[in-house]
Amino acid sequence: MAKKNHKPWTDLQNEQGEADYHVPVLLPEAIEALAIVTDGVYVDCTFGGGGHSRAILEKLGPSGKLVAFDQDAAAKENLPEDDRVIFVPHNFRHLQRFLRLHRIDAVDGVLADLGVSSHQFDAAERGFSIRFDADLDMRMDQRTSLKAADIIANYSEQQLHQLFEQYGEVTNSKTLARTIVEFRGKLPMKTISQFKAALQGTVKGNPNKYFAQVFQALRIEVNDELGALKEMLQQLPQVLKPGGRAAIITFHSLEDRMVKVFFREGGFKIEEENPFENRTNKSVLKVITKKPIVPGVEEMKRNPRARSAKLRVAEKKLE
Repeated sequence: MAKKNHKPWTDLQNEQGEADYHVPVLLPEAIEALAIVTDGVYVDCTFGGGGHSRAILEKLGPSGKLVAFDQDAAAKENLPEDDRVIFVPHNFRHLQRFLRLHRIDAVDGVLADLGVSSHQFDAAERGFSIRFDADLDMRMDQRTSLKAADIIANYSEQQLHQLFEQYGEVTNSKTLARTIVEFRGKLPMKTISQFKAALQGTVKGNPNKYFAQVFQALRIEVNDELGALKEMLQQLPQVLKPGGRAAIITFHSLEDRMVKVFFREGGFKIEEENPFENRTNKSVLKVITKKPIVPGVEEMKRNPRARSAKLRVAEKKLE
């Protein structure tokens, strides 16, 4: 028996449980982009609430397989009772390693919905959201040691400046870094409320937007999100079968640019165009989406967290 208690995602949206954990972004678009074959092997790099995974399983036949990665232990509670699923409780940066461990040489498709799940934002004790008071944690994988509070306490002024400027696009990132270094020996900054109170005089513009940008920068650093994405992208040419597809959903410009450049160039360095030179594209991937697919008005109304999402798709060239 391949399937047990398997319900379509459309039914689950009307129930408590998985649908509350995380509403999958660009769901029909991502599934269509994967061009799923019924007996194929697919990877969901970010299982979360299982929304994308369930939609993939609905397209797969009894001999299909789904490998679901998630470094957050809480995600395992959302696994469907389906023996076509292999769950890997680790970061997707270890993609090829765990595929080999399960004796899978190549797959028909890879999906990644990057960023934070709704569950992580809504679980106050995890420290991801400015709406609650909790320890400054922000670890997606609770087995790792680096917390947001450690960054605030130990990073140099220059490191903090660079962090907030690059990952959060904080307008006064230099002033913010200087203020943290100046105050951290005098004021406690281990919880969200302590941190916000200490920096009250540094906030520019809308406080909620300002701290959202600051928290985004800290979260990206705590979880090495860009490093993990880079490592996963570099493995795609090896793990995808010829004709296999990668569909990546990003939520901020740094991620989107990284995916865009890698899909086009096969690396992360942009080659300059020379009109007098015939440049050979070294990438083994063919870009399917010239422009990213973005959510429609209705989806953004239903799920405001989808508003910054961008889906890019590439296909491994036929040999």
